[in-house]
Amino acid sequence: QVQLVEFGGGLVQAGGSLRLSCAASGRTLWNYAMGWFRQAPGKEREFVSSILKFGGRTLYADSVKGRFTISSDNAENTLYLQMNTLKPEDTTVYYCAFRHTPIHSTSAWDYDYWGQGTQVTVSS
Repeated sequence: QVQLVEFGGGLVQAGGSLRLSCAASGRTLWNYAMGWFRQAPGKEREFVSSILKFGGRTLYADSVKGRFTISSDNAENTLYLQMNTLKPEDTTVYYCAFRHTPIHSTSAWDYDYWGQGTQVTVSS
């Protein structure tokens, strides 16, 4: 089992920044992929970004490329998402995800564990 706890959501004005954190604990094993998704009410969970533990290779959705940066602290098993130049359309719940297979995936179905979600609200 892997437990994921997110921090850092909140309310920010358009053009502002927020940093999300996700602390992983439990049986994380030695290699994995982690990512961020977001989901608006009534919509499917949408891929935002992912990172591989070893090598630090990253992948971003086109909608956030150049504005969001994913990173991780492997020693602390903590994942981050720095969100800059936020837009009202970024408003939704953001979820941290963990995947035992250390390969990028944009499909929510491929992730094994999820955090509880954190609300991000961007006002215009």
